[in-house]
Amino acid sequence: MQFEHFALNVSDAPAHARWYVEHVGFRVVRQLTEVPFTHFLADDTGRVIVELYSNPKASVPKYADAHPLCFHVALVASDARAIQAKLVSAGASFFSEEDLPDGGRLIMLRDPWGVPLQLCQRAKPLGA
Repeated sequence: MQFEHFALNVSDAPAHARWYVEHVGFRVVRQLTEVPFTHFLADDTGRVIVELYSNPKASVPKYADAHPLCFHVALVASDARAIQAKLVSAGASFFSEEDLPDGGRLIMLRDPWGVPLQLCQRAKPLGA
């Protein structure tokens, strides 16, 4: 099996996707311009990692009420603090920072809609 994507029902999928494109560097690889406004977003490797949609068949979770350890979108960050500053200036909010024993750093943010977003500055990349 191969991982395809992680999906989130959000209140405004077009705006949410636009924020990730403009500020995180994702790109839209497939989208619907009608309800449920599905947007598949890929990272800079070209792999789809997240699907955002606004589907009225289900409620939109209160992402801001969920602790980030329940779930989060994690991104590789070569300079987590610099990226944190950029994303906070674009509407994200700071949640926590943890320096790891191996010299890595994890910074937890929330995007403007409350979805947890983790910046992973690894001393040694995963799988290496």
